[in-house]
Amino acid sequence: MTLQVGILAFPNLEELDALGPWEVLSWASKQEKADMNVMTIGSAGREITCAKGLTIITDHTINDHPPLDIILVPGGMGTRPIFKDGGPEIDWIKKTAPDCKWVTSVCTGALLLHRAGYLEGKRATTHWGSIELLRNAGNVEVLDDVRFVRDGNIVTSAGVSAGIDMALWLVGELYGSDFARFTQKGIEYFPAPPYTAEV
Repeated sequence: MTLQVGILAFPNLEELDALGPWEVLSWASKQEKADMNVMTIGSAGREITCAKGLTIITDHTINDHPPLDIILVPGGMGTRPIFKDGGPEIDWIKKTAPDCKWVTSVCTGALLLHRAGYLEGKRATTHWGSIELLRNAGNVEVLDDVRFVRDGNIVTSAGVSAGIDMALWLVGELYGSDFARFTQKGIEYFPAPPYTAEV
């Protein structure tokens, strides 16, 4: 059975929050072992302008996509008004997540999962700059200094590049650790922190 993976896109999302996992999952989906269809889903029509100006044309909108097995909610400054006031993104999460095998977020996408009620009583993480914001939202155990956290079928990651780590972990859960390592090699993702350009 082909797994249907939907990455939510909304105005002012952080580009790499969505595109990092998209690269991992899409690369994996092109291999014979992984039977996945990865799509982007716009909450404000199909044309979405991201936080740093990148415009993407999504595959679907929140009103016309196929049933999903996995959702990924990215973060970015666009999450703040949604977290504060709600919106179609929250309604979409509430409607879509119950039927999903995995519900995931990157960065402050965790704020939207919380607003939708999916982090109540859970362990989670988010971007380091928003740890206290999520913690103060209440009824969630927020972990510091981790790349991603799994609690049941909910996986939250820290900011930006941490979404790549989470997506590779997810590939491993779905298709095995050897295939996840193969995917990691395929996208040549071998970060070597700390900053070493002067060495």
